[in-house]
Amino acid sequence: MPIVHQHGLCSPLADKRGKAPSHTEILAADQRRVEYIHRRQSETTGRVRPKRAATPIQLQSRAPSTPTTLASAPSHCQPCVAYCYRQQEPLFSPAKSSTYANISCSSSYCDDLDIRGCTGGHCLYEVQYGDGSFTIGFYAHETLTLAKDVVKNRGKFGRSAGLMGLGRGKTSLPVQTYDKYMGVFASCLPAKASGTTGFLEFGTDAAATNTRLTPMMIGKGETFYYVGLTGIEVGGHLLSIPESVFSTAGALMDSSTAITRLPPSVYPPLRSAFAKDMERLGYKKAPAFKILDTCYNLTGQGSIVLPAVSLVFQGGASLDVHPSGILYVLDVSQACLAFAPNDDDTAMAIIGNTQQKTYNVLYELGN
Repeated sequence: MPIVHQHGLCSPLADKRGKAPSHTEILAADQRRVEYIHRRQSETTGRVRPKRAATPIQLQSRAPSTPTTLASAPSHCQPCVAYCYRQQEPLFSPAKSSTYANISCSSSYCDDLDIRGCTGGHCLYEVQYGDGSFTIGFYAHETLTLAKDVVKNRGKFGRSAGLMGLGRGKTSLPVQTYDKYMGVFASCLPAKASGTTGFLEFGTDAAATNTRLTPMMIGKGETFYYVGLTGIEVGGHLLSIPESVFSTAGALMDSSTAITRLPPSVYPPLRSAFAKDMERLGYKKAPAFKILDTCYNLTGQGSIVLPAVSLVFQGGASLDVHPSGILYVLDVSQACLAFAPNDDDTAMAIIGNTQQKTYNVLYELGN
């Protein structure tokens, strides 16, 4: 299925007036997401350990997400009597569905919810998201159609008004459809916010031969996909950073975070090496913007050549960041290094969606 940028021209979520959120708003929402992840990590403190499953990273430049929410995707349904919000699509009407059914309070599916309630024998859910939004309603099961395959989805569901949960939790889509797709899915994020599309694919056919594999790690929290980040290269040179710095914090992949966050002991060497190469290439500095402190003025540049940046993972796999994932471009006069430091070295490193652009990232939950 195709994936479009949520703020792009092709997005069904775009404001009817064509107004996209400002960079200030995007980065503020991004910071709330990071704080949410770190808060979740502090609540489930525990060392991450290797798992035999693998997260292959396919080095193939295709044009898009793997949100890590627990929910499969909550939908705004009729009748909505409280906590309602505006949406462009018609509200889903359970009365018009022959396969919709509320889940009972005694069901094991209800027990799987982190926050749950009960009314009239029906299970109630509440899901809170990193940006501060939340949804409350009846927990139900429904039959969803993905391409030509029919999958009976036991969980929350929705259209573009909801979120498709691709995490490792029991209520996520990969777990609910495990019998059919074996816990395998791949996503590729588009390089640009305008016009281009990526894809989301389920099943073993999503795997490709041209892959670089790294083991997934498992911590106490079951939502996120942990990986062993061991080093960073700039301009083909491995930065002199002890691997222990990376292992102390740990790292996870998260497509809902935009800007990659690194331990504060890791970020300065990256910034310094990148700035040195950019100076050698003749780029002029520009003012910092919010959390982005290394920015450049690209005005008048006919072609842009950037220092190569690679993330090195356990097992020797590396992700050579696409040029569109190295800089966060506010405008031609202000393009900033798309990395930022965490507050301390114990906070989890987060590999965001900006650095995942153009890569077919394949997840295998079952090996």
